[in-house]
Amino acid sequence: MGGEGLRKRKGEDKGREDRQSLQSHEPQTMNLQKQAKLFLFPLCGICMIVGTIIGSGIFVSPKSVLANVEAVGPCLIIWAACGVLATLGALCFAELGTMITKSGGEYPYLMEAFGPIPAFLFSWTSLLVTKPSSFAIICLSFAEYASAPFYPGCDPPQVVIKCLAAAAIVVITIVNALSVKLGSYLQNFLTAAKMIIVAVIIVSGIVLLAQGKTENFKDSFKDSKISISSISLAFYNGLWAYDGWNQLNYITEELKNPYRNLPLSIIIGIPLVTVCYVLINISYFTVMTSTELLQSQAVAVTFGDRVLYPASWIVPLFVVFSTIGSANGTCFTAGRLVYVAGREGHMLKVLSYISVKRLTPAPAIIFYGAITILYIIPGDIDTLINYFSFAVWIFYGLTVCALIVMRFTRKELDRPIKIPIIIPVIVTLVSIVLVLAPIITAPELAYLYCVLFILSGLIVYALFVHFKFSWAQKVSKPMTMYLQMLLEVVPAEEDA
Repeated sequence: MGGEGLRKRKGEDKGREDRQSLQSHEPQTMNLQKQAKLFLFPLCGICMIVGTIIGSGIFVSPKSVLANVEAVGPCLIIWAACGVLATLGALCFAELGTMITKSGGEYPYLMEAFGPIPAFLFSWTSLLVTKPSSFAIICLSFAEYASAPFYPGCDPPQVVIKCLAAAAIVVITIVNALSVKLGSYLQNFLTAAKMIIVAVIIVSGIVLLAQGKTENFKDSFKDSKISISSISLAFYNGLWAYDGWNQLNYITEELKNPYRNLPLSIIIGIPLVTVCYVLINISYFTVMTSTELLQSQAVAVTFGDRVLYPASWIVPLFVVFSTIGSANGTCFTAGRLVYVAGREGHMLKVLSYISVKRLTPAPAIIFYGAITILYIIPGDIDTLINYFSFAVWIFYGLTVCALIVMRFTRKELDRPIKIPIIIPVIVTLVSIVLVLAPIITAPELAYLYCVLFILSGLIVYALFVHFKFSWAQKVSKPMTMYLQMLLEVVPAEEDA
């Protein structure tokens, strides 16, 4: 009895020490979190917005936007209008992000508003269409600019472009699968590089305008081609350059006083990008006519050859940095949606696993890289942008519509940021026009294939999520175990 009493007292003492240890550590953890937030002011949010949005789009899309409207004036208006639409969409996502503080982008918002089926269709489409095609577009843009100096006066061969793009995908995938820190350091360096080239192009254009180079802006609306279809396709290409505005809600937990600083960052950051984009296009038109711009394989390289010679090599070098930075950022954040969908049972569990040694979402990143390589084999940039934009604007519109629906169905939710209802209504209506206009006025099989692929997710959902066929689990279980051993990955721990 004496021995049992002694052991009991020792157990009580140990339990008391453990409780005291926990109590002493908890305040320290909270203080560290608070200290971390003190360093993040609105400027950090603005830099994040600018660094995320500016990538390959502004060096690829100007030619495609101009090709659809065929005049300088409508082209510049489209670029400004895309910035306004991106700002309104980002404000809608700011309300959603502060109302439903879960990771996964559109996924948790669709889940809360409409249930699991639309949320699954979003994750299904994102995993196999929008995210990999976005990655492919950026890497193809990198390859065009990297190869252009080696083929002066002619277009680089498609084989060279696609091989370079595939090599970029492999390198970026390996870097992000091996180390979070290495991917982060690379992103910081490349973000600084992209801002240098933006500044160089804008300042050069302003100097040329001051010297009287304005002849290409005369009769800016002459011979323009204006129709609902052409404007929609021009918006697709312009909005591709602004893509990234929907990721802004991810910084909510990092900002000090996010309910003030998040909308402030949006209101300053996206208009700043808009001004940069309009000024870059004006710079292009100061040295190139509409015809010359359309004939250029790499617009920024042509601009550099005419303005910065003999230092024109600076332009393709820094554009390459910019595009690689965008590709790296896309790959760096690729695991979030997969993790949330896997946690909900909507994706293969192994895709949400984390590397034991490196703490990276290695399976998700490798999967993205493999799917992306498949996209660059048959496709060109313009086709991929239209394919990507059509699919992504279906879900942008549905997500903003979810905001309107939850104003009536989920009135009990706290809304630290509440925007006027007219803003999500406008964004939803514009989304409907952007999705339907190309189908009605200029139907193509690519749009039909995209819709059929999205709807095929219903079959996958019914078989593997709703009914949970046992044979599928029998097949996936040994495959998951093999991949766990091969990649040394385990399920991610739940947040405390």
